Amino acid sequence: MLSVNDLTNSFTLDVSTYAKTLAGRYGFKDYMVERYYKIFGDWGVVEELLKSFDKPLHSVVRCNTLKVRDCGYLAKRLGLLGYSLSPIGWCDYAFKVLSSGLIALGATHEFLVGMYYLHRGSATLLPPLILQPNADDVVLDVAAGPGGKTTHISQIMRNDGVVVAVDVNRGKVRALRSNLERLGVYNVVVMRADGREVLKLFGEGFFDKVLLDAPCTGEGLIQIDKSRKVRTEVRDLANAAYLQYELLMTSLRCVRSGGYLLYSTCSIAPEEDEFVVDAVIRDFKEVEVVDIPKLLDFSPGLTEYHRMRFSDELRRCVRVFPHIHGMEGFFICLLRRL
Repeated sequence: MLSVNDLTNSFTLDVSTYAKTLAGRYGFKDYMVERYYKIFGDWGVVEELLKSFDKPLHSVVRCNTLKVRDCGYLAKRLGLLGYSLSPIGWCDYAFKVLSSGLIALGATHEFLVGMYYLHRGSATLLPPLILQPNADDVVLDVAAGPGGKTTHISQIMRNDGVVVAVDVNRGKVRALRSNLERLGVYNVVVMRADGREVLKLFGEGFFDKVLLDAPCTGEGLIQIDKSRKVRTEVRDLANAAYLQYELLMTSLRCVRSGGYLLYSTCSIAPEEDEFVVDAVIRDFKEVEVVDIPKLLDFSPGLTEYHRMRFSDELRRCVRVFPHIHGMEGFFICLLRRL
């Protein structure tokens, strides 16, 4: 892996006049718009993407089947509070929130007693569904706070097996513990630690499956936070990629032979996505990229970007875009240790 300075130079783009025009029109940094053109190769598609970031993102209610037997019952209760919900076809216990109700979704009786978890968007449901942990697995969740994916993993495992949830941020760990208690999850061990230190604590090959939803710039969440249009510099991308590489290399060593690791980010930046995975599969020889279940019509991972050429294996990774899929931007890659 190159140094942060080398990465910054490698990630820097020459920005065209038209990219600057669109950036000014929609309030983005110039290099971001140029990057979108490098991804799609079509200015019309780029403008569709820029427009989609200004559309509202629907939050999602994930019915907690550890406490609720009939998720339709929960939907009816929230309907009585004025909420309009729409089922998500590829996740039969989740609902998209189409309109607001009388009480904030984070303050209802149903929320407080743990009948559901409230997600910012539907793409965050995908990593646990794709990883598909079994009830007898030992699972590691790196960068786990505030617990949306951890509690989803436990729900899929039906509170069996063991989940080790690690996060270095004290505030996120507090939120994680609170969500575990509220949702009735008891198969999770919480640790406040740097994910890069987990190998020292558990040793090589301890876990059956690992979820690394990596810390990132959050470029896929512009619908939620418009400041993300302008706050990330190229050097920030380089710093993020360096950290993600270190976390992914460590996490892979924690997986047993034949085990799986799911790497995801809420970013559509190739520098944090394909670039990182390509560097890891080049440096960590005992790993392969595997196909992802077709839960929806995903966009494939990139094999070329700017001056970079990635392994053809990266086609098996998937991307989610707001202008194509109607949800927050996301990148997901499933790896198997050989």
